[in-house]
Amino acid sequence: MKKNITVLFRIIIALLFVVSAIAKMYPSPYFAISTFEVKQLYPLGFSETIAPWFSRILIGIELALGFLILQNNFLKKIIIPATIGLLAVFVIHLSYVTFATGGNSGNCGCFGELLPMTPIEAIFKNLIAMIILGLLLFMLPKNPQEVHKFWPLGLVTFLSIACIFVLAPIKSAAAITVPETTAVDSTSVKKDSVELPKDSIVTQKSVTDTLKKQPINEEKKEETEPAKKKSGYAQFFASIDNGRKTLCFFVPGCDHCQQAAKELNELRKTNKNFPSVHVIFMNEEPEKIPDFFKFAGTEFPYKIVEIIPFWKLLGTGKDTPGVKYLWNGNEYKYYFGITENQFNPKDYQTLINKPFKELRIKN
Repeated sequence: MKKNITVLFRIIIALLFVVSAIAKMYPSPYFAISTFEVKQLYPLGFSETIAPWFSRILIGIELALGFLILQNNFLKKIIIPATIGLLAVFVIHLSYVTFATGGNSGNCGCFGELLPMTPIEAIFKNLIAMIILGLLLFMLPKNPQEVHKFWPLGLVTFLSIACIFVLAPIKSAAAITVPETTAVDSTSVKKDSVELPKDSIVTQKSVTDTLKKQPINEEKKEETEPAKKKSGYAQFFASIDNGRKTLCFFVPGCDHCQQAAKELNELRKTNKNFPSVHVIFMNEEPEKIPDFFKFAGTEFPYKIVEIIPFWKLLGTGKDTPGVKYLWNGNEYKYYFGITENQFNPKDYQTLINKPFKELRIKN
């Protein structure tokens, strides 16, 4: 009976660690690990240079412990104590996060995006695992004649870490990709540029004379629209700081992002003065972009950005889909995620119809 219980405990711990390591690579290794770095490691102070190495080594060790708990070499002397120690570090970290944030919200990242858990839930999970390991350490028989070999431990650990690096090789976080042919939305083009009739000829003199006859009322302009400001997105869209714009942060395979794009298209159909829509896509499954626009019912101008730079653009603590309302580069509203701050079509419709004097600048 005692032997069967110890075998059961070892299987439970092995599954916990192996599943946790695999879950941190869901739905794709590089995307999941990069997200783990940005959301979990960067807030802890890890640099962009150290985080990619630390994340892969940590997941590799986690995977290795899951396998090593099933073998007998140095099980009581090294493997079980090391596993308890790793869990203790996780508990301390999660306790600090819960205390620092003053709540129990968000995903702790223990099982990545596959099985979201709050910090409190993760703490209880880790404490239970530590209790099981403590019982296992007490119940395992002592065998002084047992031969201990280091090489199986080293080999399994090395192969586990190497496997993570192969599945998710480190890439340059600064890389930005721009599609060769950027989708152009006809409605936004009409708003961003002024086209002259083909049969009209306007000379430089006539334009100058017209401007002289119709001086711009600067005071009135300041009352009806905000002063121009650099939003920081001009590197993606040259005209983003001119007039009213809708800037979106989407992932091609994200169902919620597709729904937000569709809702924006429906709003645009009912409002001829709708702020032109521009999209920044994460470079995750970019081959799904045509299907994304097919679902949305239209195509918007877009750029593709690598995963880590995308998360930085989205902002700390933010999640997709992200939708911003910009006016002359000033940010007035930022919808993000799928909870209380998620995109609300009715709210956005009301917002964009408000005159300048009724708006309050967010930044």
